[in-house]
Amino acid sequence: MNKLFTELRRRNVFRVAGVYAVIGWLLIQVIVAVKAPLGLPAWTDTFFIVLVLAGLPLALLLAWAFEMTPEGMKRTEGVPEGESVAPKTGRKLDYAILAGIGLIAVMFVADRMMPEPFVTPPSAAPQGEGAKEAPLAASIAVLPFTDLSPAGDQEYFSDGMAEEILNVLVRVDSLKVASRTSSFGFKGQEALGIPLIAEKLNVRHVLEGSVRKSGETIRITAQLIDAQTDQHLWSETYDRTLTTENIFAIQDEIANAIVGKLGLVIEGGKDGAPAISVEADTKNLDAYELYLKGRALFIARGKENLAAAASTLENAIAIDPDFARALEVLSAVYVISSDWGLYDRDYTKMALDAADAALRLNPDLSIPYATRALANTNLLAVDASRTWEGSFKNISEAIARDPQNATVYFWRGILYSNLGYFDLAIDDMQKCFDLDPAYENCRRWMAQAYLYKGRTDEALRLFELGLEHAFFNRDLLFAAAYAASGNRGAALALLAQSYAGQPLLIQPLYRALTDPSFSNEDRQEALALLRSVSASSSDFEAGLFLGDDDWASRAFENNGTHWYRGDLRFLKPGWRKSQMRYWRLPEYWRKHGFPPQCKAIVSKDGGKDDFECD
Repeated sequence: MNKLFTELRRRNVFRVAGVYAVIGWLLIQVIVAVKAPLGLPAWTDTFFIVLVLAGLPLALLLAWAFEMTPEGMKRTEGVPEGESVAPKTGRKLDYAILAGIGLIAVMFVADRMMPEPFVTPPSAAPQGEGAKEAPLAASIAVLPFTDLSPAGDQEYFSDGMAEEILNVLVRVDSLKVASRTSSFGFKGQEALGIPLIAEKLNVRHVLEGSVRKSGETIRITAQLIDAQTDQHLWSETYDRTLTTENIFAIQDEIANAIVGKLGLVIEGGKDGAPAISVEADTKNLDAYELYLKGRALFIARGKENLAAAASTLENAIAIDPDFARALEVLSAVYVISSDWGLYDRDYTKMALDAADAALRLNPDLSIPYATRALANTNLLAVDASRTWEGSFKNISEAIARDPQNATVYFWRGILYSNLGYFDLAIDDMQKCFDLDPAYENCRRWMAQAYLYKGRTDEALRLFELGLEHAFFNRDLLFAAAYAASGNRGAALALLAQSYAGQPLLIQPLYRALTDPSFSNEDRQEALALLRSVSASSSDFEAGLFLGDDDWASRAFENNGTHWYRGDLRFLKPGWRKSQMRYWRLPEYWRKHGFPPQCKAIVSKDGGKDDFECD
């Protein structure tokens, strides 16, 4: 055995094995590095590893059988012992091994010292917000069109054109269309480039365009882009006289061109050709322009915008009383106006009147039914003829007419939340969010439902995801949750966000939520400050935190505040039960089942119509 070992060393077999291992390892590293850039198949590195391992016995056999001499390769047995250069060859092989080991060490150190590529950590996401699948071939996003009018004051019109086309494409069953909220969220971010925007929206195609209104003419340009290749599939420029007939005709032509280019066949086409028909539901250009302007204001929300939207749409309907879509949007404006602090008119009655008028003109509309549902709910406490069942019947009609309308699921989720069915509310908010991933209010109400369920960690996780998208709404509820959890910074930040114009209120509100020594004198001083505030929609919530009866009375008439988790005084059973009865919740529960946190009980006097909630 010693003789064999000595002979292996003399013939440099061990050194050849070392050189072979070093060179083989380096070769494999090169193959692994270039595989992806060269587009080599996945099995390439495996193939080379097997090839290197298979070549090792051959290399060792050659090292045993042959010796490299100045005259070339010779069989080892044929080299006289005095003429062998094996020792010199061995030293060269030693140098090669050392050089290879040195190179490996350099590569190892460089790999350790190179900064790791930044990978965004996976954020906690609500249900349905996971890894994106590859976009469907038949998928598209419609970006807001650019306003090229001479004065640059027609943005509402150019946006309206894009939205109208989007709404037409949504009706094509075989085509996936990114929601309006998601697509229009990239307004002003065109520098990102179409491929990146499409990737974020998870679509294969993008429609972009521009609108130029000048005098009595209009020019609309549209381009359909394949985001995968960043190439134009189709583009067209339409120069027409500015009339509603021409505007609707252009929308018709663009939609049909897109469907045709994507190879979709829809029912009604001749010989397999696409067939989309855009209904010109008003012939009056002034009414149509006012409708687009009013709809843009409604989407923007806010107290001032909603007041302006109502006035603008009312003017549109005064010009064309039979304009059903203008009545539809007006009904939605009216029904949410009080939520944004508008109390100067009877908006609930006006919402019902507008919804009824819209449905008389076009019973296939969806939103008027949803408007009826919310308006009906607002009247439950003062009109015995109204029922929760009536609200759900109307909301079901809305969903039947447009199952892709995220707002309808959102509004039904609000109904479930007010009734205390928080799991059903969360399901509907999730449907809303699935249909429109940029609809942050759906996520916020989902967070609120988790908060009401007592699952605070999940509620705050969802709330913070909304903050990442710069969305603020119902923030004081979560300020109270952060204060209760001991997160002083988050609670103060939210209070500051709500009362930026009244900094003196921030500290007393925080103390009211956290400090047992907060005195009645402190409370009265804070209430005096609060009553001087008129701009914040969070005033009654702050009043509840301060434990004031006047503010609690205001909250009493806000459906859903009986589930608030903030001021313990307001959440006492007497207050809560009175408000629940005011909104006729027990009446609905006895027919359809109590929510998990509530149950029917027998009262102390033997009555069987009592209940209690955790």
